[in-house]
Amino acid sequence: MNCLSKAKRAQVVSALIEGNSIRATVRMTGVCKDTVLKLLCDLGSACAGYHNQIVRGIRSRRVQCDEIWNFCYAKHKNIPEKLRGEDGVGDVWTWTAIDADTKLAISYLVGDRGAGCAYRLMRDVAERVSNRIQLTTDGHRVYANAVEDAFGAEIDYAMLVKIYGAVEEKPETRYSPAQCIGTRLAVLSGKPDPAHISTSFVERQNLTMRMSMRRFTRLTNAFSKKLDNLKAAVALHFMHYNFCRVHQTLRVTPAMQAGIADHVWTLEELVGLLESKTVSAVA
Repeated sequence: MNCLSKAKRAQVVSALIEGNSIRATVRMTGVCKDTVLKLLCDLGSACAGYHNQIVRGIRSRRVQCDEIWNFCYAKHKNIPEKLRGEDGVGDVWTWTAIDADTKLAISYLVGDRGAGCAYRLMRDVAERVSNRIQLTTDGHRVYANAVEDAFGAEIDYAMLVKIYGAVEEKPETRYSPAQCIGTRLAVLSGKPDPAHISTSFVERQNLTMRMSMRRFTRLTNAFSKKLDNLKAAVALHFMHYNFCRVHQTLRVTPAMQAGIADHVWTLEELVGLLESKTVSAVA
């Protein structure tokens, strides 16, 4: 990777953030697989560090949270007996909290679907916002205690529980999602505005993740084999989404709309985080 120019690194990153697999990126750029993976891991670490430092003091009105499933190495039911119980193998959930107005990804977390991750996400969101917010989550019950622990009574919080009908067992509907036949609202704290109790924007972000990261594409062999690589890909995705990608509705990046950036980042600036990380480490 040390031999790659900044332009070549940007070419590799461009392929990755557009949803190409590692091997496809190798074929497109002529960079060897090990170098692509090392660049991904190093840049992912730099992106996570920059996000942790800069995305703070956010003035937000409405925040939406959700979690999305994928897996690492193998699905839970297919894990070999000798690997059962090991960290980084099996089902993995990516938790996301986004600002409904600026579309800024405020916080994200890769882990399991348990209460521990819910507590970590909510505490992180509480540390990054600077005012009282209205929060909407899905009906996952671990959110309730996590939100209370992180915010206390200083939040307007509601759960949006979706009710799904059964899917007919037919060959043509085998991979079709269940149909949503209704919703139920549950106000857990404060006085959230009913007109803005929604998880639509964060669920749209879930689709963006599946479209932008090959590791999240269903029914392929492009799933992550190592958890560290998955975490790096997620960090790179959200850095690009927040700072480089112009939102179609906003016509600026989410970071610009939120007031934490003053221009659209180029991919060269994004890969430049590697140099600043190196300088910081030496200092």
